[in-house]
Amino acid sequence: MAYTQANADRLRSAIAKGVASAELNGEKLTFRSLADMRATLAMIEAELAGAAGGAARVSYPRTTRGL
Repeated sequence: MAYTQANADRLRSAIAKGVASAELNGEKLTFRSLADMRATLAMIEAELAGAAGGAARVSYPRTTRGL
C-alpha cells in the first residue's frame, strides 16, 4: 500500500488528539493502543523515507589490464 505524507500527518494528528481511530486512504482504522498507532506511524514514515531517500549506489568495474 502506498502511503503519502498526508497519511502520516493525519495519523500524527490523531495521536496528538488522543483518538483511537483514524481514516487513511479511505479506510477507517481503529487502533487497540497508542503503541499500535505509533507502530503504524513508524511503518508509514519508514516507507516514505525509503521512497524518497533511496539513492542508488553505482559501482564501476575495474580492470588490471587494458583500458
